[in-house]
Amino acid sequence: MLSRSFTCQTASNASRRLLKNTFRIIQTGKYSTNNNSTNVNLSTPTIIKTLPNGIKLAIDPTPSYFSAIGFYVTAGSRYEETYGLTGCSHILDKLSFKSTENYSTKQMADSLNKLGGNYMCASSREAMLYQASVFNHDVEKMFGLLSETVLKPNLLNDEINEQLISAEYELNEIWLQSDLILPELFQQVAYNNSNLGCPLLCPADKLRSINRDELLRYRDIFYRPENLVIAFSGVGETQVNELIEKYIPESSTVSSEKLIKEPALYTGGEFSLPVPEGLEYRGEEFHHIYVGFEGVDISSEDVYKLAVLQMLIGGGGSFSAGGPGKGMYSRAYTRVLNQYGFVESCKSFIHNFTDSGLFGLSLACVPQANRVMSELIGYELNLLMSRDIGKGGISEHEVSRAKNQLKSSLMMNLESKMVQLEDMGRQEQIYGKRIDVLEMCSKIDAITRNDLIQIAEKIFTGSEPTIVVQGDREAFGDIKGMLNRYGLGNIGGNQTTGNEKKTKSRGWF
Repeated sequence: MLSRSFTCQTASNASRRLLKNTFRIIQTGKYSTNNNSTNVNLSTPTIIKTLPNGIKLAIDPTPSYFSAIGFYVTAGSRYEETYGLTGCSHILDKLSFKSTENYSTKQMADSLNKLGGNYMCASSREAMLYQASVFNHDVEKMFGLLSETVLKPNLLNDEINEQLISAEYELNEIWLQSDLILPELFQQVAYNNSNLGCPLLCPADKLRSINRDELLRYRDIFYRPENLVIAFSGVGETQVNELIEKYIPESSTVSSEKLIKEPALYTGGEFSLPVPEGLEYRGEEFHHIYVGFEGVDISSEDVYKLAVLQMLIGGGGSFSAGGPGKGMYSRAYTRVLNQYGFVESCKSFIHNFTDSGLFGLSLACVPQANRVMSELIGYELNLLMSRDIGKGGISEHEVSRAKNQLKSSLMMNLESKMVQLEDMGRQEQIYGKRIDVLEMCSKIDAITRNDLIQIAEKIFTGSEPTIVVQGDREAFGDIKGMLNRYGLGNIGGNQTTGNEKKTKSRGWF
């Protein structure tokens, strides 16, 4: 469960996360039925309902061989600091599908395995997700198990202590994996360890202080009917109504107390850390650098432009077998990985939240190349703002390929029931509506080369950079200064373009 929630944040899965983020844009074209609490999408069969107790339902009754069910709670690490509950989201994630009022831990595990074992829980910065997929005839059994773990967990002290020990072990392992820990540190630095920068994982020093009382308080604050969305894919509305009536307890009133959601404040900044000793002693380690800027929030129309730009940059490792959709013609390959043997990986990443976002690049290189990495990053990002194709600016051909690749990824991901379900549930959670895939594709098709240049200028010159380095920090030199020399960062609008490069190459190697 931990690895799943963390993987969603890594750049290696940036295209899938980017795709999921593009799903979450405000949708138009809905009408109300005679029941004011029900909205029906004109171009998909999705049914949106709000129950008297405040629980929201999202139902896609399209028949299939499988059905999927999800519970989505408005919670997560961004809220923890406000309520003094740091780390609780992570631990509650690990405590999912344990003992409940009506099931022991063993009974819960056995029941889930008999239904196929396709279930998960994940904690993120803005939501807690519980999902499962089963054969159609087992929908009621799985819904009963999900409702038990979401609404009626025992949270026994023995279970809590066991998961705290497990979390400590996992934290130690994650700190040895650069591709997992560095994106998390980058997020914390970008938002100054507050709000969206609160740690997604429970800090090691909090493991000894988290107790059952804190976890119960967390549930009292966030696990309220008005903060819950239940989504169904492949289940008819009549059956949904029966399941809700049977398994979801009624609540006479909706709480008048609203969640305190502090606005996200991007600050940028810099952080460095050494290579883990477990890797350094072999002399085979790579050094890493992450550079990013504030992006756009989920509701911004610019999210489509930034999604295409992320596809255009692409990313991957120096060793790849290729294949359809691999992105071997993206800029990360053609301009970096295929040109400089000292770069081991180059990846673009995008994260979108309800009121902010992040966009940037991550690179890994041999230690001897540290001193040229900031110049390489500055040069390549600067070219994205250039209108001179002859000197490396974005071409129409690149734009067309990126748009087609984004639409292809969109369609392929929609073949997964679990992706469809999470998209539907999260959209209902944020907007109370759902966007149609055809509308998304039309927005992607409308993007032009000029749009990408403009969004690049907006992102790369609109905020201070966030920089995270793992390796010999001194060898990387003045990273922020080099980025500024290429016109990157909020430096009063004195940015340069690819046509007027002010920095002379320092003679790489």
